[in-house]
Amino acid sequence: MTMIDHHSDILILGSGAAGCTAAIYAARANRRPIVISGSQPGGQLTITTDVENFPGFADMIQGPWLMEQMQKQAEHVGARFVNDTIEELECLPDAFVCRGESGVRYHGRSLIVATGASARWLGLESERRYRGYGVSACATCDGFFFRNKHVAVVGGGNTAVEEAIYLTNHAAKVTLIHRRDILRAERIAQQRLLANAKIEVCWNSEVDEILGDPERPEVTALRLKDTVTGGFRDLPVDGVFIAIGHSPNTSLFAGRLDLDEDGYIVTKPGSTVTSRAGVFAAGDVQDRHFRQAVTAAGSGCMSALEAERFLLNTTG
Repeated sequence: MTMIDHHSDILILGSGAAGCTAAIYAARANRRPIVISGSQPGGQLTITTDVENFPGFADMIQGPWLMEQMQKQAEHVGARFVNDTIEELECLPDAFVCRGESGVRYHGRSLIVATGASARWLGLESERRYRGYGVSACATCDGFFFRNKHVAVVGGGNTAVEEAIYLTNHAAKVTLIHRRDILRAERIAQQRLLANAKIEVCWNSEVDEILGDPERPEVTALRLKDTVTGGFRDLPVDGVFIAIGHSPNTSLFAGRLDLDEDGYIVTKPGSTVTSRAGVFAAGDVQDRHFRQAVTAAGSGCMSALEAERFLLNTTG
């Protein structure tokens, strides 16, 4: 079999909001970027139904439609999208070579990593069934849709506590469900949580099943298991937010780029520059704090501008 090679000044790994925005800017600089879509083309927005917080749209839009439009815009100005997933990365002195599952090799003088981060889920079949219909992993994205309703948050760390507090801006009641009898979150965050009259903590409990109406579909309750007694009970809720953390998609870059203790790519403050010259990281793969489509798009813009600056200053 003949090995196929593609060459570009800028390779972009990932096709979410960060990758598409980087592609738009790189293409407008006439760099003819190649975007390798990855295992989830379009990123996390493709599994987000209603989007109401992306600037420029007075009416609610759909996540998959938004990503379709971003890709079309990037293609219109000269970006090329390839449906492939990178399995190997070789860092040469003056280039980066990525090999896809397809066997195709992609060569780039610079590399933008926008592979994103994946929310950690409970792994329940009912969780998959109602994802986007009452099950969410982003309170900032979806909290608005639960105004004056009862929602639950699953988790015990900083993310869970912060999301529970945030949801009190919309929901009438928030129940935090934690499998232990003590939280892992910072003490000051715990104090704010426990002092909030809208929040109730359900200790020593874990979600055994998410109950709902499959016809509509919508979440109606959670079946909780007591981790001490083993007993079960149902908690009526209108929605549930899973807040047990995110995992950045960075296994490919271990040993090649500096990663923090949780696997996020380390970038210079106020920049997308990584520990390796010519490699830039944008979006959720390096942002552990905000994880919003608009911030990912912003860092995608930054990465393309910084890659262009790198190429202009690099001979050959």
